[in-house]
Amino acid sequence: MPKSILPLVLAAVTAGAPSALRRPTGNNQPQYKDATEMADHSYIGMWVTKDGQIRQELLPNSRYDEARASRRSAYQGRYEIRGNKIYYWDDTGFTADGEFIDGVLHHGGMLFYREGQVKRNP
Repeated sequence: MPKSILPLVLAAVTAGAPSALRRPTGNNQPQYKDATEMADHSYIGMWVTKDGQIRQELLPNSRYDEARASRRSAYQGRYEIRGNKIYYWDDTGFTADGEFIDGVLHHGGMLFYREGQVKRNP
């Protein structure tokens, strides 16, 4: 690639980076729910993969704490539930979403179940 084109390519990549990296921009920040409002929500609690390697706790204060294998609090951040959709804003700026379908949380290509809902695979 000729050197004269490189600054233009870098400018284009940098301009598109927030959406490409799914970083929050503009008004897509969560609208905080009152802790008492979330305390009664049916999705609050611990969600785990079948193998138990990933554990995501949805806290009543609109925060989540995700553990991976033996790494406690691997990811933490805010979340908001809108109907059967969940939106995450990690403390590092990464965003993600998921959907609750028939009592199962579909998130990041993984399936999460209520803790104790299914027998774990060995």
